[in-house]
Amino acid sequence: MAERGYIHVYTGNGKGKTTAALGISLRCICAGKRVFFGQFIKDWDYSELKAGEILPNFEIIQFGRGCFIDRDPEEKDRKAAREGLVRCDQALQSGEYDLVVLDEINVALSYELLEVADVIEVLERRRPHVEVVLTGRYAPQEIIDAADLVTEMREIKHYYNEGVVARAGIER
Repeated sequence: MAERGYIHVYTGNGKGKTTAALGISLRCICAGKRVFFGQFIKDWDYSELKAGEILPNFEIIQFGRGCFIDRDPEEKDRKAAREGLVRCDQALQSGEYDLVVLDEINVALSYELLEVADVIEVLERRRPHVEVVLTGRYAPQEIIDAADLVTEMREIKHYYNEGVVARAGIER
C-alpha cells in the first residue's frame, strides 16, 4: 500500500516559507523522490531556478508576472495563475511526482487571482501518496482547514527593515 501524502501550509509574515519548501524538496530528492515546484506570482531570476539543472528529479516553473507592490493585478496575472494551477493539478494527478509545491499560492489567493474552492478541488484530486506544500502569507482559513500541517512564520526582527535588499543565494 502506498504511503499517504499530507498537505503542508507554510504561512505568516516571517521569512522562510519558500526556503522551507525548498528544504523539504531537497530532502525528497535525496531520498530518491521526484519534486515539482510551481511558483505563483514570481517572475524574478531566483537562484533556485537553477536547481533543475543541478538536481535530478527536480522541476521548477514560474507562473507569474511579478509582485504587486507598484501595480494592481491584471487579467494577465489571473491567467498566469490559472495556467499555473492547471499545471500543478496535472503534476498532482500524474503519478510522476512525490512532492508538489505551490509556492506563493496563498498570496495569489489573497489577490483573488484564483478561487480558494478551485485550489481545494485540485488538492482533493491529487494522488493519495503525493505530499503537497502550499506557501505564502495570508493563507485563507479554508486552506488551513484542508491542511494536515500548518506552520506560521512570524517576523520578530528582519534586516530588510534596515534597508538590506534581497541577496542572491539568501533571499533570491
